[in-house]
Amino acid sequence: MPTTAYAVRRYGEVTVLTGPEQGAYPYANSVLVRGTAETLVIDPSLSLVGTAPPADLVLVSHAHEDHVAGLADYEVPVRIHEKDLAALRSTEVMVAGYGLPPDAAERARTMLRDRFHVRDRPDATGFEDGTVFDLGGRTVTVVHLPGHTRGHSGFLIEPDGFLYVADIDLTSFGPYYGDVGSSLTAFESSMRRCREIDVRWYGTAHQKGVIEGAGEFRRRLDEFAAVTERRDTALLAFLDAPRTVEEIAGHRLVYRPHVKGSHVDPVERRTAVRHLNRLIDTGLVTEVEKGRFRAT
Repeated sequence: MPTTAYAVRRYGEVTVLTGPEQGAYPYANSVLVRGTAETLVIDPSLSLVGTAPPADLVLVSHAHEDHVAGLADYEVPVRIHEKDLAALRSTEVMVAGYGLPPDAAERARTMLRDRFHVRDRPDATGFEDGTVFDLGGRTVTVVHLPGHTRGHSGFLIEPDGFLYVADIDLTSFGPYYGDVGSSLTAFESSMRRCREIDVRWYGTAHQKGVIEGAGEFRRRLDEFAAVTERRDTALLAFLDAPRTVEEIAGHRLVYRPHVKGSHVDPVERRTAVRHLNRLIDTGLVTEVEKGRFRAT
């Protein structure tokens, strides 16, 4: 009998399947929810491949490879927010969302296929904010939390009082809004929405696992959100002289200097532009000449 690559932890009647290294990428934490009529899995991760628990339905928080690697083990209905549906149905659309140069995009296709077992899921269908899945004695309600991706969603599980917040993951890395369809503004709004939901448990997709208590969750969420403020502060300090977007990207707001990869420059450029736009809107930065920006 195959050995599972995940640890099983129970929170009321909600089961979290914790990936290796506490669900650090390339792994993630998946969630199993059983009702009297049906069972569903949320975010079947790489750790479920080959040993996925049975389910009648799969819900996906968003179309990133570490949240769908275990889908190959499921021939049951698959649902995702309608704004991420195209990316789940087509690997080409998923890769395009990363905004990589052509050679890196080709490598990404290979990685998704060979490392993450990602395949097109043309059978997948969409849901929207507030959609309720009634499993019999237990409900799972979609909470749309865009910003990370356009369709990124959490799931509120009742009567257990468990909110799965997916990649609002509370890690020290901070919020990630570096994809083509990401939004800094939407991510901050989603964090505020999470803050207003009062439950017993809050489940993350990576590393931090499950946090008990609204007070502790909000404290950690505030620390997580503060990373975006530090990026603003770092950018303003760097703009003590006129700088281009390319110079800001090279200075880095997101990744540490030792981090290498073809994804780094595109992510840094998009992140720089999103922070620049916000600081320009608030009057803290101005374009002093074509393509060069400076703190006011």
